[in-house]
Amino acid sequence: MANPLSYLTAQLQEWRQEGTYQRLRVLESEAAAESRFDGRQVINLASNNYLGLTTHPKLREAALAAVREFGVGSGAVRTISGTMRLHLELEERIARFKNVEACVVFQSGFAANAGTVSAILGPDDHIISDELNHASIIDGCRLSRAKIHVFPHKDVNAAENILEGLHEAAGRKLLISDGVFSMDGDIGPLPGLAEAAEKHGAIMMVDDAHASGVLGRNGRGTIDHFGLHGRVHVQVGTLSKAIGVLGGYVCGSRDLIEFLYHRARPFLFSTSHPPAVAAACLAAFDVLEQEPERIQALWDNTRYFKEGLTGSGFDTGVSETPITPVIVGEAKLAHDLSKALFEQGVLATGIGFPTVPKGKARVRTIVAATHTRPELDRALEAFRSAGKKLGLIQ
Repeated sequence: MANPLSYLTAQLQEWRQEGTYQRLRVLESEAAAESRFDGRQVINLASNNYLGLTTHPKLREAALAAVREFGVGSGAVRTISGTMRLHLELEERIARFKNVEACVVFQSGFAANAGTVSAILGPDDHIISDELNHASIIDGCRLSRAKIHVFPHKDVNAAENILEGLHEAAGRKLLISDGVFSMDGDIGPLPGLAEAAEKHGAIMMVDDAHASGVLGRNGRGTIDHFGLHGRVHVQVGTLSKAIGVLGGYVCGSRDLIEFLYHRARPFLFSTSHPPAVAAACLAAFDVLEQEPERIQALWDNTRYFKEGLTGSGFDTGVSETPITPVIVGEAKLAHDLSKALFEQGVLATGIGFPTVPKGKARVRTIVAATHTRPELDRALEAFRSAGKKLGLIQ
């Protein structure tokens, strides 16, 4: 009998022949500035652990204490019997940190984006979305069944023109953008977008996953960075990147959060965070406010590493943040560069289509606050050596 899934085998074989097949690297140690992957100690430039909080003593202690007091799980979804006091404390803490009325925590940033957009909009509504918005936003838009209007990347005038064209259209309008774009590391033009949303009565939503813990006072994100408090109706953030643990959250008005309690499907149908996760996240917000030098170290390392890459002749695109792509063009070349770097003790992942457009493949790097200058120097030397070997630089 023929295998009805044989087409998957054929696709995998095609990726292998093209040199774009990726095998999962296995982390065999703590997720730290230097980590052990596949039996090799490497400088980790492939992590979202911006501030090094995955191994912070305060987060470890908080997680262990929560396990001892509350066990390892909540046993249910939030709306049945799985809402613990720790969950409410975390949501209250995030709301204060972000200067909003209320917050709801989701199991992931992906679930926060997809669950929120699909909950608050329907088929009669309109979404105006940046062409490079994260996949979770795209999926949320599709799930909502609203009419989707995509504008060119960071083109405020194009977004406003779409809104102007929808002036007489029935339904609600949602204008949505990443705060920091995850592949290029550039910052969204939020002041202009917020003004356009206000002018046309649209809901303004920002996914701040890669700005949380990175931009703004003590890492409050792009809304704080641009001074847009009160002008962005829906803020999405993550607990999985700079916070160092797991989860996502949505911030906004009390009514928005109460509505999501009732209608956001990932919230309604997923077991709540284990006590250790919620407690560690709470401790992370203490660290953000008590150790601002971590964010300063992150930016110092970012500037140093970017200058080293560009000074060596690499193309880092339009990055304005610790996300620093090394753009090489073809996907196979990106994966070849990633493999060559790993052989020299550096983990940096090759990324190609469909994650990024064809011809824009890159190796994406993210430095952390906890990388030392000797580690960054070794990584830069590995890039120079691999880049020369592959003909990327002279």
